Amino acid sequence: MAIENTSVGVTEALRRAKSVLETISLTIVGEVSECTVKPGYKAVYFSLSDDASVLPCLMWRDSYDLCGFALRPGMLVEVSGVFTAYAAKGRMQFQVRRLTAAGEGVLRLQVAALARKLEAEGLMRPERKRELPAFPTKIALVTSPRGKAVHDVIRTLRRRYPVAELVIAGVQVEGDGAVAALVEGIRVAGSHSGVDVLILARGGGSYEDLMPFNAEQVARAVAACPVPVVTGIGHEPDDSIADMVADYRASTPTAAAEAAAPAMLEIASRLDAAARLLGKALSHSVTERAHRLRLIAHRPVFREATCLMSARMQALDTAAEALARALPIGIGRSAESVNRSRDALLRVGPSLTALHRRSMDDVSRRIAQQGPAFTERALGQWTLQAARLEDLSPLAILARGFAVCYDEVGTRVLRSAESVAAGDRVRVRLAEGELGCVVERADTEV
Repeated sequence: MAIENTSVGVTEALRRAKSVLETISLTIVGEVSECTVKPGYKAVYFSLSDDASVLPCLMWRDSYDLCGFALRPGMLVEVSGVFTAYAAKGRMQFQVRRLTAAGEGVLRLQVAALARKLEAEGLMRPERKRELPAFPTKIALVTSPRGKAVHDVIRTLRRRYPVAELVIAGVQVEGDGAVAALVEGIRVAGSHSGVDVLILARGGGSYEDLMPFNAEQVARAVAACPVPVVTGIGHEPDDSIADMVADYRASTPTAAAEAAAPAMLEIASRLDAAARLLGKALSHSVTERAHRLRLIAHRPVFREATCLMSARMQALDTAAEALARALPIGIGRSAESVNRSRDALLRVGPSLTALHRRSMDDVSRRIAQQGPAFTERALGQWTLQAARLEDLSPLAILARGFAVCYDEVGTRVLRSAESVAAGDRVRVRLAEGELGCVVERADTEV
């Protein structure tokens, strides 16, 4: 390119440079190193960088609002636009017309969208989080059987809480098939008999390597696990979806094991402290009750038994004294009343009995006058009834020569010859005495 000999001013030079730069249209991939997004600004300012260079960029606000995501430092993006120059500062910059996430940035956008979806469903609510058991007896571990995480957890539990039983579900934690393996591992380990808490762990790795822990299926398996879940996914700068849904999030597998199980030294210290408090409480309780017992023992009722009944005994003595004074007076008054009644009865008695005596004399005379006639009538009636009874008596019939025939036992009167047969024994009642007979024949016709 030929160099012009004509001199130009700074503004003209920058105008020409700008017109040349704006003919260069590129698509650039870089990491956002700094970003300024302020309300009221007409443009968004940020810088893209790689290992060696930094490129200042701007994007008009209306275009930025249409891109669908927010810029933040560390994000890998792909931008399309043209170079331009800002004449007032004499600075070159890249004017972005299209902005999209690139590489890990796309993954982060997908993870963020899934996080918003699950949060809207309530899977990340604090009230849904369950408390971890204080003293678990069986702990389940879902992780890779070949990674460092399984050894870190085993070593930590052996050191801190060796009394717990550890159930390990070795699964694939990255690559194709890792999501299905994690879901099945969580389901089987969580439903294992006696498991109190589940640890979901893996060691560090790239963001892409940790994507299985951002899968929706894994998040829902963690939420549906019947026991509390502790995550220990070794990627400290970021929280995975599994971390957000889990009941407790730890930064590393070792920290997850420490959160799931208490330390034996801590338990011993807590027990010692509880024992000291219990000892003090018991000592205080015994001292208090001993003091109360001494106070009760010094009460007069326990020192002298008579004081309990002294008031009642005095009342009894007072009542006896009053009774002793009252009895002679009452008896004397009663005796005087009896004497007065006797004197009155002696005075009135003859006049009361004279009337009754005259009435009794009249009754005696009437009985003496009418008695013989009454007895004669009664004797005549008695004689007549006796004669009638004699006429009706069976004994009188027997006396005229008749007899009564009974069966052998003597309880049934025989009225017909059909009642016996030849050879039967019968009893015959006479006017005087009884005969035992044997039937020789029984004729029903005479």
